[in-house]
Amino acid sequence: MHDVKIRAAVMEDIPAIASLNGELGYPTTPEEMHPRVESILVLPDEHTLLVATVDDAVSAWIQVSLVASIESGTFAEIRGLVVHALHRSLGIGALLVSAAEQWALARGMARIRVRSNVIRERTHAFYERLGYGVKKEQKVFEKMLDYTERSS
Repeated sequence: MHDVKIRAAVMEDIPAIASLNGELGYPTTPEEMHPRVESILVLPDEHTLLVATVDDAVSAWIQVSLVASIESGTFAEIRGLVVHALHRSLGIGALLVSAAEQWALARGMARIRVRSNVIRERTHAFYERLGYGVKKEQKVFEKMLDYTERSS
């Protein structure tokens, strides 16, 4: 059996986190990932990024954030979870979700949500096994804005 540990991510984990992001379907370079991870790590009361290491190598990550919502109140949301293909179905994802739930509870949250693409049926079954139920289905709309940086 492998030695699995859950811990807070550190900046040195960025190359592994970026690589895993590609497995999730979002190819990302370490350079692109750097400001994303940094923005999460500087706000530990609002966000967390946890990693699972297998034999001391980063093999999975989960991001959890607090969401302040006018219509439904404040809750925790799992923003992303990925486990390396070679380490799936070993319980690592469940360990990370449990750690995310503990993080949320420590911040006074009574509920936690997760969104999952409709095509990820294996992921849906995973969350259902962990006690999550479908609350609603929705579409995600996106518009690219014409943003150009302005110097002050």
